[in-house]
Amino acid sequence: MKRLAVLWGEQYLYHPTLFQKILSLLLLPFSWLYCLLAFIRYSRSTPVNLGIRVVSIGNLTVGGSGKTPLTIELAKHFSKPAIILRGYGRKSKGMIVVKDRDILCDFQKSGDEAMVYAQSLSHAVVIVCESREHGISEALAMGCEMVFLDDGYGKHGIEKLDILIDVQTPNTFCLPSGPYREKLWSSKSVIMVREEKTFKRHVDIKDSTSKMVLVTAIARPERLDVYLPEVVEKVYFEDHHFFTQWELEAIVKRTGATSLLVTSKDFVKMSSFNLNLSILELTLELDESLITTVKDYVHAT
Repeated sequence: MKRLAVLWGEQYLYHPTLFQKILSLLLLPFSWLYCLLAFIRYSRSTPVNLGIRVVSIGNLTVGGSGKTPLTIELAKHFSKPAIILRGYGRKSKGMIVVKDRDILCDFQKSGDEAMVYAQSLSHAVVIVCESREHGISEALAMGCEMVFLDDGYGKHGIEKLDILIDVQTPNTFCLPSGPYREKLWSSKSVIMVREEKTFKRHVDIKDSTSKMVLVTAIARPERLDVYLPEVVEKVYFEDHHFFTQWELEAIVKRTGATSLLVTSKDFVKMSSFNLNLSILELTLELDESLITTVKDYVHAT
């Protein structure tokens, strides 16, 4: 039931049916109120320097946009960066250092996205914390060179360089009528990045087999369609879903799959299971000007 509700919500926000469009229009007064409150919150915020350079990778809408691979590629250009994120979906609370030199907890405590960072960046510190300010203070105490803030556009009280991934959608309303959590306020300075202009995606399939079933728990899974080979079936779970071995074995049995095709975010939650997994490995090729801009900001005196 939860999975169906999440998928219905994603359709409503990005590819609405006629009924969903009518519902969206009926909710417009609440959308205008939400957007007004978001603007008031922004206008009352004063950015504070926390003693370390902070670069935020974010987007204005709910759902996935490619923040994780973009952060990973930028983090490769620094000697000891910290990645700080809230840790959505984790079965823990408070601040947890997921990785320093070694990985210090499992994915249930860290959340799936934090574990992807921990496994992808051998030189980075990874911290999950509901309070980004607290996490940044910890990174500073640990001697980190700089901080990447995952999904930090709305943290207007932190002095930072804001990078926003442009997500194209015909629905331009704020929640609950549309997917926007905030608008790009006219007085807010950001760097807007776009696919095929600022970065290009490259996808390889590791350990592919002849009969694969796509199984994934990411937001807006239809984003994967352009990268997929021929698959027997697509099975979608809600974002951050914690898989069980029996539900995955049931999919294999029902479809006769020779392997499950998964993203890196899914793989960190399945790797302990005795299953054949093929991995969609996504990397980004970044425009050199973006890398230079971030380096200049971090190393500015």
